Amino acid sequence: MSLSRRGFVLGVSALLAGCASSGPDHRANYAAIPAEKFPLPAMPIDKIDPELRRQQVSYASSYSPGTIVVDTPARRLYYILGDNQAMRYGVGVGREGLAFAGGAYVGRKAEWPSWTPTENMQRREERYRKLAGGMPGGPNNPLGARAIYLYRSGNDTHFRIHGTNQPQSIGLAMSSGCIRMLNHDVIDLYERVEPGAQVVVIQATA
Repeated sequence: MSLSRRGFVLGVSALLAGCASSGPDHRANYAAIPAEKFPLPAMPIDKIDPELRRQQVSYASSYSPGTIVVDTPARRLYYILGDNQAMRYGVGVGREGLAFAGGAYVGRKAEWPSWTPTENMQRREERYRKLAGGMPGGPNNPLGARAIYLYRSGNDTHFRIHGTNQPQSIGLAMSSGCIRMLNHDVIDLYERVEPGAQVVVIQATA
């Protein structure tokens, strides 16, 4: 059976279309989320570096599925899926994030969490002393839409993986905070991760 040029071209076009559709749908990943307690608008895709967008990637490791790996030097967070695959997210790393390394576990999770400035922050600035009783969750809260609290031996490490109201900070080192994610991404991670899950934080070697 002969194959016409037109049939060949159409066949190749269909094949390429199939390949293209197999990648992540970034517009869907960052579409508006109106059902949230504080509805989130869609994120402009062109404002997010392609390397920082949420996507499934190859990631060879010995970690069990469900583990979170935070690679602070690379500004990436991986949620281990198994079979050498992981969901990769771009993150921003604050001062507290650079001071934490090693293993922990997810002690608890919270939606639209409240935030209380640290004692050092309160001592340093008057505006933080006014928030000594805590800042309610919401669009202006620095913890964003979700927070994942890390524990060791039953104790809160005060290290959090959380959303942010400063999306432009993703991929950067910041002066404050722990590990921050785009609100759309931290919601996705929150739905995947279970309390008790292992967390590994990798820091740069000296």
